[in-house]
Amino acid sequence: MRKKIILTLLMALCMAFTVSAWAAETATKQECEVKCKEAAALIQKLGLEGAKAQLADPKGPFVWKDTYVFVLDTENSTNLIHPVTPGLVGKPLAGLKDVNGKMFFAEFINVAKTAGQGWVDYMWPKPGQETPSAKTSFVYRVPGQNIATVAGIYE
Repeated sequence: MRKKIILTLLMALCMAFTVSAWAAETATKQECEVKCKEAAALIQKLGLEGAKAQLADPKGPFVWKDTYVFVLDTENSTNLIHPVTPGLVGKPLAGLKDVNGKMFFAEFINVAKTAGQGWVDYMWPKPGQETPSAKTSFVYRVPGQNIATVAGIYE
């Protein structure tokens, strides 16, 4: 019985260290910009279908630290690729609002169509939480296409 208790305590301690080490790995704004532009270059090189396997892979190069790149159709306001929540693929998201009523997906589309790239601030819950936190996402329009890549960080 004593061995079970010690083993359980050791496992809990290891898990606590693992979770805190992972939580310390936070992406930066610069990384978001670089990864969005790399994803866009991949789409330009291989086409959307050719790039899809790499972009949709939850263990691929476009999922790192505590964030990921997802891909939007700027004409139809739908999610094209999402490596973390594939259930969002094909969904129209332009009407999605944060807790303050900000239609941030519509703003993603607007930034892509007008400026071609930029940051959008909004409120969104961190994974595993219900209370919204401040988040900012970089939006980058794939040159010459109606597609945008997006990656964000919690502030």
